[in-house]
Amino acid sequence: MANLRSIKKEIDYRLEELVFDCDMAIYFHPSKEKEIFDLMEKGVELRNQLFVKVNNPAEPKNAKLVRKHYVALNNEIVDSFDRLFQELSALNK
Repeated sequence: MANLRSIKKEIDYRLEELVFDCDMAIYFHPSKEKEIFDLMEKGVELRNQLFVKVNNPAEPKNAKLVRKHYVALNNEIVDSFDRLFQELSALNK
């Protein structure tokens, strides 16, 4: 299990990549600026929701449940940002 700081850094890194890609998409597709900006807002909302989950494990006293919580959270981070990147790709077609 990674420490909380590295999990939070991973979330912020993925958000930064999403925002950077959205900025590039706006540059190349200015007509879709509103849709791309909405996608950036979804990314920020997702980041805030994930930070709440990182800071509040289900059972903080039970080590096994905490470990399972963070494994599931790590999978959720990957899946959630992957969906956002797929939405961005769909907008750029």
